[in-house]
Amino acid sequence: MDTLPLPPRPNLEQYKKRAKDLVTAANSTDPTAVKAWGTDWIATLARLLGVAITPFVQGSFDHAVEHVERRVREKFERSRATDAKLTLADAQHLLAEAHGFENWAAFASHVRGGPRKAGQEFEAAVDAVVRGDLSTLESLIRQHPDLIRARSARVHRATLLHYVAANGVEDFRQKTPPNAVAIARCLLQAGAEVDALANTYGGGKAQTTMNLLVSSTHPAEAGLQSAIAETLLEFGAAINGLEDDGSPLITALAFGYRDTAETLARRGARVDNVASAAALGRLDLVRNLVADNSDPKPSLVSLYWVPLSNDAKANTERAFLWACMFGRTAVVEFLLEHGVDPAAKDVDKMTALHWAAAYGHLDIMKLLLERGAPLEVENTWGGTVLDSTV
Repeated sequence: MDTLPLPPRPNLEQYKKRAKDLVTAANSTDPTAVKAWGTDWIATLARLLGVAITPFVQGSFDHAVEHVERRVREKFERSRATDAKLTLADAQHLLAEAHGFENWAAFASHVRGGPRKAGQEFEAAVDAVVRGDLSTLESLIRQHPDLIRARSARVHRATLLHYVAANGVEDFRQKTPPNAVAIARCLLQAGAEVDALANTYGGGKAQTTMNLLVSSTHPAEAGLQSAIAETLLEFGAAINGLEDDGSPLITALAFGYRDTAETLARRGARVDNVASAAALGRLDLVRNLVADNSDPKPSLVSLYWVPLSNDAKANTERAFLWACMFGRTAVVEFLLEHGVDPAAKDVDKMTALHWAAAYGHLDIMKLLLERGAPLEVENTWGGTVLDSTV
């Protein structure tokens, strides 16, 4: 979530002035005025925060300014009036949105709260979670037990536990400290609801800490994704998702996290469709499911990040692609023998050879090339197999 941090002592009057300046910039004849306004705002914010402008920080700031610019353009494009103007209310809304709040009223209420209010205590606890400051977190929870089920004032409405997943919340807080497992355990032992839902990515029954975790790069890169998942399971997380749709396992596979997917399967996640069976290298299940040739389980087609039709052929092709991605050579051989097209591709036009090459599975690459898999097919981003590999 491309959200800007607040300065240490946010001042509502200063933000009102910023909004007025944005109105002036947006309604001027200078096409670079909004960009200049944003650059000045970001520079001031960085100075107040005392942060170095690293490439990651700069990227986050640039995204926020680009979002404001885009919303200003959209405002004018939507209006049919030749004298369309950005209003002060519009500008205030954009500033609130840039900081992750639903509207100006919510933003103003948060800023006015003051350092002793519950919102500030929650913010301090979040900072302790993402820093891995266990002693501060424990102290805050002892002093303010309600924090354990409190939610962010930002639009995602995340709990403290959601921040452990490092996904869907403010991007500057998407971090996985070395003691993230201990942080998760502390929150869960204090009574955090393990499958509480956030409003991340538009909300819904898939927005649990588990599902956010198993699609998050930060805990994976820290080597802690599987361990955190096991901790959540220890405290009763729904291993097959709140709707019993297999979403944690399918999500881990869809995002390429083999180790975590294997952990979930080992802990009892249901493997009842050909795609997940192939990705896990379960040739015995793949044989049975292909022979059965029935429609896929509804669980496989109900998740928006795995866009599949309710069609056995489409799901067998997904199984083939995932087997190539995860290096399941025996499964790839079996599916090729049973007529799967070696040129099959997914919704991003990534072929089996794209995936095998990207993950360095040389034996599968040789097998696919022997079967005539195309080398020069371009994926959605214009990349051939060689481009994708590089």
